[in-house]
Amino acid sequence: MPTTTIAGHEVEVNEEGFLTQPSQWNEELGAALAGLIGIELTDDHWKVINFLRSDYEAQGETATLRRVSTQMGLPVKQLFTLFPGKPAKKMSYVSGLPKPKGCV
Repeated sequence: MPTTTIAGHEVEVNEEGFLTQPSQWNEELGAALAGLIGIELTDDHWKVINFLRSDYEAQGETATLRRVSTQMGLPVKQLFTLFPGKPAKKMSYVSGLPKPKGCV
């Protein structure tokens, strides 16, 4: 796996730039990853990120957009507002997790 340095942290990434070791993630790195894709994190972003990380730990896979919406009680439209374009992909990227299954 290739490695790269983001916000002073050397991390392992795949060919798309996703962390391959979720344990290497921390909040500083999450903020830096968000900045790389043009997102400035707010409290609402952090709620989603924290949910994704705890759900990943419990489930062993990254939650889909539908699961995030259902479990958090957030409309999908709000997730598109927080993470424009491809929210599932962007949420998992910033959270230091693999893309959800079925995400292109």
